Amino acid sequence: MKKVIAALAVLLAVVAVAVVFVPKPGVERSQPAVYYWRTVFKLDSVERDFLAHHGVEKIYLRYFDVVVNPDGHVMPNATIQFADSVPAGVKVVPTVFIMENCLRHNLDSIAPKLVKRVRQISETHGVPVIDELQIDCDWTANSRADYYRFLTTVRQLLAEHGMKLSVTVRLHQLSMPAPPADYGVLMVYNTGDIKKKGGGDPILNPDDVKPYLKYVGAYDLPLCAAYPCFGWDLLYRGDEFQAILYDAQFDDESLYAPAGDGKCVVVQDRDLPQFASPDAEVIFLHAGDSVLHRQPSADDILAVRKALSHHRKTINNQVIIYSLDSKSLNNYNSSYYEKVFNN
Repeated sequence: MKKVIAALAVLLAVVAVAVVFVPKPGVERSQPAVYYWRTVFKLDSVERDFLAHHGVEKIYLRYFDVVVNPDGHVMPNATIQFADSVPAGVKVVPTVFIMENCLRHNLDSIAPKLVKRVRQISETHGVPVIDELQIDCDWTANSRADYYRFLTTVRQLLAEHGMKLSVTVRLHQLSMPAPPADYGVLMVYNTGDIKKKGGGDPILNPDDVKPYLKYVGAYDLPLCAAYPCFGWDLLYRGDEFQAILYDAQFDDESLYAPAGDGKCVVVQDRDLPQFASPDAEVIFLHAGDSVLHRQPSADDILAVRKALSHHRKTINNQVIIYSLDSKSLNNYNSSYYEKVFNN
């Protein structure tokens, strides 16, 4: 009897070890992928060449946002317009961004409308057959229960059409239970605080990622990763963050004076309506304001990629670049993208 008990104890120990060391799954092996996050779908020659050169066959395409309008109703906003067709052989994953404050409302009636709207947009614009929807939301511990209940409903509705559900996962969400979805995309960007002028690169700083690495290996959801290719020009008044400047013309010496190390100083007051951010109609520049250019180095991104692989070997089975935009794509060379996609 003692021998039997001892044998069972050994067997249970072996099973326990096996359970502990079973690797968490990644997403299905896929071609390199990109996000497209503009309101008009139109590809220029640089973007088309990028897709072809790197064998990109999947675009996570933002269809619309879900917001709370001034009347307090949950509504779609900034719906994608198609001025171009999707390249042949490229799969589209419709992606919907949901503002966190929407989760304070009852979304039971929103879920079927959202799924129907996504399918209608795809059919109207001849998007190739879709078999997946992605939901993007910066939910918190306070809104998690409502968000997960909403995802459960959406997932059930998608299943009726033979579709699966994916979700984005931010670093701060890794410490909480995984959402009800088929897989998640870990957003490895926007990791820092944009409001901290001296806080390093807010887009991707390896030091900001380190505290979350301990959660990656055990996260109970298949994961892939999305890495940045963009930079930001950040406007500060003293130490206070003001805005992101989009398409600012820094060669205009009547307005900007270079100050070295990716910094310039505003030399005269001016408003810039043509450079307005998505959240403001006009940006006001004051003499003495500073603009800091922030863009993660290729070495930093590759180092973070390696660290994530160390903690979860399958996470880079599929890599997504954020985002497909010719200006951003030119921030790095072709060999860098090959390393990110295929290393």
